[in-house]
Amino acid sequence: MRFNRLDLNLLVALDALLTERSVTRAAQRLNLSPSATSDALSRLRDYFGDDLLVQVGRRMEATPRAEALQQAVRDVLVRVDSTIAMQPSFDATRSDRVFKIFTSDYTQMVVCPRVMAAAAAQGSTVRFEFLPQVDNPQRDLERGEADLLVLPQPLMSAEHPHEVLYEERFVCVVWAGSRLAQAPQALSLERYLAEAHVIMRPQAVRASAFEDAFVKRLGVSRRVAATSYGFAPMPGLLVGTELIATLHERLARLMMPVWPLAILPCPLAIPPMQQAVQWHKYRSQDQGIAWLLALFREAGRALG
Repeated sequence: MRFNRLDLNLLVALDALLTERSVTRAAQRLNLSPSATSDALSRLRDYFGDDLLVQVGRRMEATPRAEALQQAVRDVLVRVDSTIAMQPSFDATRSDRVFKIFTSDYTQMVVCPRVMAAAAAQGSTVRFEFLPQVDNPQRDLERGEADLLVLPQPLMSAEHPHEVLYEERFVCVVWAGSRLAQAPQALSLERYLAEAHVIMRPQAVRASAFEDAFVKRLGVSRRVAATSYGFAPMPGLLVGTELIATLHERLARLMMPVWPLAILPCPLAIPPMQQAVQWHKYRSQDQGIAWLLALFREAGRALG
Protein backbone atom coordinates (compact mmCIF):
# COMPACT_ATOMS: atom_id res chain seq x y z
CA MET A 1 0.00 0.00 0.00
CA ARG A 2 1.30 3.44 -0.90
CA PHE A 3 0.52 6.95 0.27
CA ASN A 4 2.07 9.89 -1.60
CA ARG A 5 4.45 7.42 -3.27
CA LEU A 6 5.59 6.00 0.08
CA ASP A 7 5.27 2.26 0.60
CA LEU A 8 3.59 2.23 4.02
CA ASN A 9 5.36 -1.02 4.89
CA LEU A 10 8.50 1.08 5.05
CA LEU A 11 7.09 2.92 8.08
CA VAL A 12 7.40 -0.30 10.09
CA ALA A 13 11.02 -0.60 8.96
CA LEU A 14 11.68 3.05 9.79
CA ASP A 15 10.23 2.59 13.27
CA ALA A 16 12.48 -0.42 13.92
CA LEU A 17 15.56 1.34 12.54
CA LEU A 18 15.02 4.47 14.64
CA THR A 19 14.35 2.39 17.74
CA GLU A 20 17.33 0.06 17.39
CA ARG A 21 19.77 2.47 15.67
CA SER A 22 21.23 -0.63 14.05
CA VAL A 23 20.47 -2.37 10.75
CA THR A 24 21.29 -5.78 12.26
CA ARG A 25 19.08 -5.38 15.34
CA ALA A 26 16.28 -3.82 13.28
CA ALA A 27 16.44 -6.81 10.92
CA GLN A 28 16.03 -9.15 13.89
CA ARG A 29 13.09 -7.10 15.14
CA LEU A 30 11.44 -7.22 11.70
CA ASN A 31 12.30 -10.88 11.00
CA LEU A 32 14.07 -9.76 7.82
CA SER A 33 17.59 -10.27 6.54
CA PRO A 34 20.12 -7.47 7.14
CA SER A 35 20.35 -6.93 3.37
CA ALA A 36 16.57 -6.48 3.06
CA THR A 37 16.58 -4.05 6.00
CA SER A 38 19.50 -2.13 4.49
CA ASP A 39 17.55 -1.91 1.23
CA ALA A 40 14.55 -0.52 3.14
CA LEU A 41 16.80 2.13 4.71
CA SER A 42 18.07 3.12 1.25
CA ARG A 43 14.52 3.51 -0.04
CA LEU A 44 13.58 5.59 3.00
CA ARG A 45 16.61 7.82 2.46
CA ASP A 46 15.58 8.35 -1.15
CA TYR A 47 11.99 9.21 -0.20
CA PHE A 48 12.83 11.65 2.60
CA GLY A 49 15.94 13.06 0.94
CA ASP A 50 17.85 12.56 4.17
CA ASP A 51 20.39 10.06 5.53
CA LEU A 52 18.11 9.39 8.54
CA LEU A 53 20.82 7.28 10.24
CA VAL A 54 24.53 8.04 10.01
CA GLN A 55 27.50 6.07 11.30
CA VAL A 56 29.25 7.80 14.22
CA GLY A 57 32.09 5.67 15.53
CA ARG A 58 30.71 2.20 16.21
CA ARG A 59 27.06 3.19 16.34
CA MET A 60 24.45 4.85 14.18
CA GLU A 61 22.93 8.18 15.14
CA ALA A 62 19.63 9.64 13.97
CA THR A 63 19.69 12.86 11.97
CA PRO A 64 17.52 15.79 13.11
CA ARG A 65 15.02 14.86 10.38
CA ALA A 66 14.83 11.29 11.72
CA GLU A 67 14.41 12.52 15.29
CA ALA A 68 11.47 14.64 14.15
CA LEU A 69 9.90 11.67 12.37
CA GLN A 70 10.31 9.07 15.11
CA GLN A 71 7.41 9.94 17.40
CA ALA A 72 5.07 10.71 14.49
CA VAL A 73 5.79 7.32 12.88
CA ARG A 74 5.31 5.47 16.17
CA ASP A 75 2.06 7.35 16.79
CA VAL A 76 0.71 6.27 13.39
CA LEU A 77 1.65 2.62 13.98
CA VAL A 78 0.12 2.54 17.46
CA ARG A 79 -3.08 4.07 16.12
CA VAL A 80 -3.27 1.50 13.33
CA ASP A 81 -2.65 -1.34 15.78
CA SER A 82 -5.23 0.06 18.21
CA THR A 83 -8.01 0.58 15.67
CA ILE A 84 -7.69 -1.44 12.48
CA ALA A 85 -5.92 -4.45 14.00
CA MET A 86 -7.97 -4.49 17.20
CA GLN A 87 -10.41 -7.37 17.53
CA PRO A 88 -14.06 -6.25 17.92
CA SER A 89 -14.56 -8.55 20.91
CA PHE A 90 -12.44 -10.17 23.58
CA ASP A 91 -12.93 -13.51 25.31
CA ALA A 92 -10.42 -14.03 28.11
CA THR A 93 -11.17 -17.76 28.17
CA ARG A 94 -10.09 -18.21 24.54
CA SER A 95 -7.51 -15.50 24.01
CA ASP A 96 -3.77 -16.10 23.64
CA ARG A 97 -3.01 -12.40 24.08
CA VAL A 98 0.04 -11.32 26.08
CA PHE A 99 -0.52 -8.27 28.28
CA LYS A 100 2.60 -6.27 29.08
CA ILE A 101 2.37 -4.41 32.37
CA PHE A 102 4.95 -2.04 33.85
CA THR A 103 5.09 -2.48 37.63
CA SER A 104 7.46 -2.27 40.57
CA ASP A 105 8.20 -5.38 42.62
CA TYR A 106 6.00 -3.81 45.34
CA THR A 107 3.03 -3.85 42.95
CA GLN A 108 3.82 -7.39 41.85
CA MET A 109 3.73 -8.56 45.47
CA VAL A 110 0.75 -6.56 46.74
CA VAL A 111 -1.59 -6.05 43.77
CA CYS A 112 -0.72 -8.50 41.00
CA PRO A 113 -1.43 -11.72 42.95
CA ARG A 114 -5.05 -10.55 43.24
CA VAL A 115 -5.11 -9.78 39.52
CA MET A 116 -3.71 -13.21 38.67
CA ALA A 117 -6.16 -14.95 40.99
CA ALA A 118 -9.13 -13.06 39.50
CA ALA A 119 -8.00 -13.96 35.97
CA ALA A 120 -7.61 -17.62 36.95
CA ALA A 121 -11.07 -17.65 38.55
CA GLN A 122 -12.50 -16.62 35.18
CA GLY A 123 -10.68 -19.42 33.39
CA SER A 124 -8.51 -16.93 31.52
CA THR A 125 -6.00 -18.19 28.96
CA VAL A 126 -4.16 -14.87 28.50
CA ARG A 127 -0.56 -14.40 29.55
CA PHE A 128 0.94 -11.63 31.66
CA GLU A 129 4.38 -10.12 31.17
CA PHE A 130 5.42 -7.87 34.05
CA LEU A 131 8.07 -5.46 32.83
CA PRO A 132 11.02 -4.21 34.91
CA GLN A 133 11.38 -0.60 35.93
CA VAL A 134 12.85 1.67 33.27
CA ASP A 135 13.71 5.34 33.29
CA ASN A 136 10.78 6.43 31.14
CA PRO A 137 7.86 3.96 31.25
CA GLN A 138 5.64 6.52 29.52
CA ARG A 139 7.78 6.06 26.41
CA ASP A 140 7.01 2.33 26.43
CA LEU A 141 3.30 3.17 26.71
CA GLU A 142 3.56 5.66 23.83
CA ARG A 143 5.31 3.07 21.68
CA GLY A 144 2.73 0.40 22.40
CA GLU A 145 5.35 -1.74 24.14
CA ALA A 146 3.44 -1.66 27.44
CA ASP A 147 -0.31 -2.13 27.79
CA LEU A 148 -0.60 -0.70 31.30
CA LEU A 149 1.51 1.32 33.70
CA VAL A 150 0.90 0.86 37.43
CA LEU A 151 2.66 3.73 39.18
CA PRO A 152 2.21 6.45 41.80
CA GLN A 153 -0.22 9.01 40.42
CA PRO A 154 2.31 11.91 40.20
CA LEU A 155 4.34 9.87 37.69
CA MET A 156 1.46 9.48 35.26
CA SER A 157 1.59 11.16 31.87
CA ALA A 158 -0.89 13.95 31.19
CA GLU A 159 -1.26 12.66 27.62
CA HIS A 160 -3.16 9.48 28.47
CA PRO A 161 -6.07 8.48 30.71
CA HIS A 162 -5.43 7.07 34.16
CA GLU A 163 -7.28 6.36 37.37
CA VAL A 164 -6.31 5.89 41.01
CA LEU A 165 -6.71 2.32 42.29
CA TYR A 166 -6.07 2.76 46.02
CA GLU A 167 -3.97 4.65 48.57
CA GLU A 168 -0.92 3.32 50.40
CA ARG A 169 0.57 4.60 53.66
CA PHE A 170 4.21 4.43 54.70
CA VAL A 171 5.61 2.98 57.92
CA CYS A 172 9.01 2.39 59.42
CA VAL A 173 10.22 -1.20 59.63
CA VAL A 174 12.99 -2.44 61.94
CA TRP A 175 14.35 -5.79 63.08
CA ALA A 176 12.24 -7.16 65.96
CA GLY A 177 15.38 -7.56 68.06
CA SER A 178 16.58 -3.99 67.59
CA ARG A 179 16.67 -1.27 70.27
CA LEU A 180 13.95 0.68 68.47
CA ALA A 181 11.64 -2.32 68.45
CA GLN A 182 11.95 -2.53 72.23
CA ALA A 183 11.10 1.16 72.65
CA PRO A 184 9.03 2.15 69.60
CA GLN A 185 7.96 5.43 71.17
CA ALA A 186 11.60 6.53 70.92
CA LEU A 187 11.38 6.93 67.14
CA SER A 188 11.11 10.70 67.01
CA LEU A 189 11.94 12.68 63.88
CA GLU A 190 15.37 13.49 65.32
CA ARG A 191 16.06 9.82 66.04
CA TYR A 192 14.77 8.82 62.60
CA LEU A 193 17.19 11.20 60.88
CA ALA A 194 20.09 10.19 63.16
CA GLU A 195 19.77 6.44 62.54
CA ALA A 196 21.06 4.59 59.47
CA HIS A 197 18.63 3.50 56.74
CA VAL A 198 18.04 0.99 53.98
CA ILE A 199 16.47 2.66 50.93
CA MET A 200 15.38 1.59 47.47
CA ARG A 201 17.10 2.98 44.39
CA PRO A 202 15.98 1.19 41.22
CA GLN A 203 18.59 0.25 38.65
CA ALA A 204 18.75 2.24 35.41
CA VAL A 205 16.19 4.75 36.73
CA ARG A 206 17.13 8.33 37.57
CA ALA A 207 13.94 9.03 39.51
CA SER A 208 13.80 8.23 43.22
CA ALA A 209 11.23 6.00 44.90
CA PHE A 210 8.10 7.82 46.11
CA GLU A 211 9.14 8.10 49.76
CA ASP A 212 12.76 8.98 48.94
CA ALA A 213 11.63 11.75 46.60
CA PHE A 214 9.37 13.14 49.34
CA VAL A 215 12.21 13.09 51.88
CA LYS A 216 14.35 15.09 49.48
CA ARG A 217 11.54 17.63 48.95
CA LEU A 218 11.46 18.16 52.72
CA GLY A 219 15.08 19.22 52.55
CA VAL A 220 16.27 16.57 55.01
CA SER A 221 18.74 13.78 54.46
CA ARG A 222 19.09 10.26 55.81
CA ARG A 223 22.26 8.36 56.60
CA VAL A 224 22.12 5.51 54.11
CA ALA A 225 23.78 2.24 55.15
CA ALA A 226 22.47 0.11 52.26
CA THR A 227 20.53 0.47 49.03
CA SER A 228 18.41 -2.10 47.23
CA TYR A 229 17.22 -2.12 43.61
CA GLY A 230 13.84 -3.49 44.75
CA PHE A 231 11.45 -3.15 47.67
CA ALA A 232 11.03 -6.86 48.39
CA PRO A 233 14.59 -7.52 49.69
CA MET A 234 14.61 -4.53 52.06
CA PRO A 235 12.95 -6.19 55.11
CA GLY A 236 15.46 -9.04 55.06
CA LEU A 237 18.35 -6.58 55.04
CA LEU A 238 17.18 -5.24 58.41
CA VAL A 239 17.47 -8.51 60.34
CA GLY A 240 20.27 -8.45 62.93
CA THR A 241 20.83 -4.69 62.51
CA GLU A 242 19.69 -1.36 63.93
CA LEU A 243 18.74 -0.09 60.47
CA ILE A 244 15.40 1.45 59.46
CA ALA A 245 13.47 0.97 56.22
CA THR A 246 10.58 3.25 55.26
CA LEU A 247 8.18 0.99 53.40
CA HIS A 248 4.65 0.69 52.06
CA GLU A 249 2.51 -0.54 54.95
CA ARG A 250 0.88 -3.37 52.98
CA LEU A 251 4.26 -4.71 51.86
CA ALA A 252 5.64 -4.45 55.39
CA ARG A 253 2.71 -6.45 56.81
CA LEU A 254 3.03 -8.98 54.02
CA MET A 255 6.68 -9.58 54.98
CA MET A 256 6.16 -9.89 58.74
CA PRO A 257 5.49 -13.67 58.65
CA VAL A 258 8.69 -14.09 56.62
CA TRP A 259 11.13 -12.00 58.70
CA PRO A 260 11.25 -11.02 62.41
CA LEU A 261 10.16 -7.42 62.00
CA ALA A 262 8.50 -4.62 63.94
CA ILE A 263 6.42 -1.87 62.35
CA LEU A 264 6.63 1.65 63.78
CA PRO A 265 4.78 4.84 62.84
CA CYS A 266 6.80 6.99 60.48
CA PRO A 267 7.72 10.34 62.09
CA LEU A 268 7.90 11.96 58.65
CA ALA A 269 4.57 13.29 57.40
CA ILE A 270 4.73 11.36 54.11
CA PRO A 271 1.36 11.71 52.36
CA PRO A 272 -0.41 8.52 51.27
CA MET A 273 0.74 7.29 47.89
CA GLN A 274 -2.03 7.13 45.31
CA GLN A 275 -1.31 4.07 43.21
CA ALA A 276 -2.77 4.51 39.73
CA VAL A 277 -3.10 2.65 36.45
CA GLN A 278 -2.64 4.22 33.00
CA TRP A 279 -3.35 3.05 29.45
CA HIS A 280 -2.82 4.51 25.99
CA LYS A 281 -5.50 6.93 24.82
CA TYR A 282 -5.90 5.01 21.56
CA ARG A 283 -6.76 1.83 23.47
CA SER A 284 -9.68 3.10 25.51
CA GLN A 285 -12.03 1.08 23.27
CA ASP A 286 -9.88 -2.06 23.35
CA GLN A 287 -12.01 -4.74 25.02
CA GLY A 288 -8.93 -6.62 26.18
CA ILE A 289 -7.60 -3.53 27.96
CA ALA A 290 -11.07 -2.95 29.44
CA TRP A 291 -11.03 -6.51 30.83
CA LEU A 292 -7.54 -6.03 32.27
CA LEU A 293 -8.50 -2.70 33.85
CA ALA A 294 -11.49 -4.36 35.50
CA LEU A 295 -9.14 -6.87 37.14
CA PHE A 296 -6.95 -4.10 38.52
CA ARG A 297 -9.98 -2.15 39.74
CA GLU A 298 -11.23 -5.26 41.54
CA ALA A 299 -7.79 -5.74 43.12
CA GLY A 300 -7.74 -2.10 44.21
CA ARG A 301 -11.17 -2.39 45.84
CA ALA A 302 -10.12 -5.58 47.62
CA LEU A 303 -7.10 -3.78 49.06
CA GLY A 304 -9.44 -1.16 50.49
